[in-house]
Amino acid sequence: MKVLVIGANGQVGTHLITKLAERGHEPVGMIRDTDQVKAIEDAGGKTVLGDLEKDFSQALYGCEAVIFAAGSGPHTGADKTIMIDQEGAIKAVDEAKQQGIKRFVMLSTVGSDYPEKGPDEMKPYLYAKKRADEHLKATNLTYTILRPGRLSNDPGTGKIRASETLEDKSGQIPREDVAAVLAEVLENEHTFNRSFEVLAGDHSISDAIGQL
Repeated sequence: MKVLVIGANGQVGTHLITKLAERGHEPVGMIRDTDQVKAIEDAGGKTVLGDLEKDFSQALYGCEAVIFAAGSGPHTGADKTIMIDQEGAIKAVDEAKQQGIKRFVMLSTVGSDYPEKGPDEMKPYLYAKKRADEHLKATNLTYTILRPGRLSNDPGTGKIRASETLEDKSGQIPREDVAAVLAEVLENEHTFNRSFEVLAGDHSISDAIGQL
C-alpha cells in the first residue's frame, strides 16, 4: 500500500517510515526541505515536498492511505499549534476525501477527548487535537485515532497496553512503539473507525490491539 506519512521527519515519523517499509508498504514521507530526503530514504521511504501551512495537495497524489503524525512541537506558541495540529490535520483530512483516499490514521494524544480537564499550558494543544479528531470522525473516511500517553525516546519494546480509555494513564511509551502501533493499525480492520489510548505495557502490540 502506498502510504503518505505527514510529519515523516519527526521523531515518530522516521520510525514509522521504517516500520511501514518492513511490512512491505510503500511509505512516502512528506517533507518541507530537501535536506530531509536522505533521512527518509535511509529509513526505507520515498519523499515528496509539502508544507502544511501551504497547499500540499500534490503530496497525496496516488496514495492509498494517509497517516498524520505531524506536530508543531512543545516549544511553539498556540498560533503554530492551531496552524499545524488543528488546521493542518483538517486540511489533510479534507484533501484525502477530495482525492478519494479512504484510509486515514491520526496520531493524536491522551487527553484530546477532554481538553478542558488538561493543564492550562496544554489546553491549546489538546483543543487543537480534539477539533482535528472530531473533524476526521465526522467524515466517511475509514479512520483510526491513536492517543498515546507521554512519549519517550527509549528503544521500543514491542509491549504495550491499549484501551479505548485507559484507567491508569501514568507511565510513558517509546516513540518507536507508537510508530509500530501506527503501522499495525493501518490494515487491521479491528481498529477501523475507532479511537484508543496506548502506553507501554506487557502485551504484544498485536495482542493488545486484538483485545480492544
